[in-house]
Amino acid sequence: MTELHDLSAVALAAAIRNREVSSREALTHFVQRVDRLDGPLNCVVTRDLDAAYAAAEAADEALARGDKGLGPLHGVPMTVKDSFSTAGMRTTSGAPELSEHVPTEDAWPVAALRRSGAVIWGKTNLPIYAGDLQSYNEVFGTTHNPWDIERTPGGSSGGSAAALAARFTPLELGSDIGGSIRLPSHMSGVYGHKPSYGIVPAHGQIPGPPGSLTLADLAVAGPMARTVEDLELGLSVMTGPDRWNSPAWRLELPPARQRELPRFRVAAWFDDASCPLDPEVATVLHGLSDRLEAAGCAVDRDARPGFDLSKVAERFYGLLNAALSGGYSVGDLERFATAQGDGAVAVTKRQTAMRHRQWLSHNESRLQMRRKFEQYFEQVDVLLLPVMPTVAFHHDHSEPMSARMVSTEAGMRPYWELTRWMAPAGACYLPATVIPVGIGAASGMPIGVQIVGPYLHDHTTLAFASALGELVGPCPTPAGFGG
Repeated sequence: MTELHDLSAVALAAAIRNREVSSREALTHFVQRVDRLDGPLNCVVTRDLDAAYAAAEAADEALARGDKGLGPLHGVPMTVKDSFSTAGMRTTSGAPELSEHVPTEDAWPVAALRRSGAVIWGKTNLPIYAGDLQSYNEVFGTTHNPWDIERTPGGSSGGSAAALAARFTPLELGSDIGGSIRLPSHMSGVYGHKPSYGIVPAHGQIPGPPGSLTLADLAVAGPMARTVEDLELGLSVMTGPDRWNSPAWRLELPPARQRELPRFRVAAWFDDASCPLDPEVATVLHGLSDRLEAAGCAVDRDARPGFDLSKVAERFYGLLNAALSGGYSVGDLERFATAQGDGAVAVTKRQTAMRHRQWLSHNESRLQMRRKFEQYFEQVDVLLLPVMPTVAFHHDHSEPMSARMVSTEAGMRPYWELTRWMAPAGACYLPATVIPVGIGAASGMPIGVQIVGPYLHDHTTLAFASALGELVGPCPTPAGFGG
């Protein structure tokens, strides 16, 4: 039998359901694996084993009784990002002021996973309030990349991605407002899906403060895994109406437009002057287009949605900084509004303090771009984008964050420039699936691709990812974590 830690969530659920392994045995296997291998990585930062073993034993007893109607993740142990509230288990979002915070209710995606039968036993690390491309904080310290511990696994769902890459969990729950599912999936070599905005209710995530009811603009919750099948299952479990719309709102996502690789109408947007790719990333992604064409898939390398990356990035960063402004005091915002200069720090401050009329302008521009994407996807099924212009970079915790520079093959680059390819799907509410498609020749680090589709056509991006996975092979394993 394949090692338990190498099984997908779907396969592990089947093994538990068929009584090939018990939920308790599976939980013990993952706990012992984390005990043995997590020291240098620091992925899993909180555990509640008493509650987890009680849930695992209850799952085993239900199977022994022959109970019917068990969920698709019945008995499957998993971890979740520490920004999601977990009833009875510490939830800190990496913030010292929340270091002893123990919620009394689950976040909605966590509750949905539990209803499906999942046994949630641990929390994975992140930056403070999920606000960085790296995963470190004063409460738990720094999480390291399983491929190279001198590099970050990404952020903000970096602990989630690292735990998946190291085979500490078969499934994870991440969140994404500025790329926090997509960036770590690329940097750690795992799969991630940023859902269409609004289809996965994320009540109970921190930030905002515990008890907040606001669902922030751009922000989504979504699954992370090592197979597309697990992403599909995770998405199906978590989708639905939020608390305000549940009396009447129902969700029926369109079926995948295609299933077979040669039948997809594919566009590849890998070149843009505002964010050129490092040579090793460009080699892998352009090589992917070549491989798709060799497999019989028509790839349009020139089709664009009617605007360039610079334009959508400008709107994205404005909307993103506005969405993140709630954590600042009135005094902070008044000071930010008067920041002078065109540097990254000053621009970020002014965007964070923008007036509502400025936000309305950004939003109208976003809606115009969404309209262009609607027209674009009449001729195209999926759009392939880079995730980042470089591979996972070395740790840098200098402040201020927006003034950081990253050393890459192409030279020193501004920190937030690395998120520019997050803009099209992020600003326009589109689904985006990330899967690893190669290894960088210079760095030996994984490289992912972003598969973007029309709004609410999540099944299309997932179907293409599944077909593409057959071409590029399974999720890679970092050295030292395959046994």
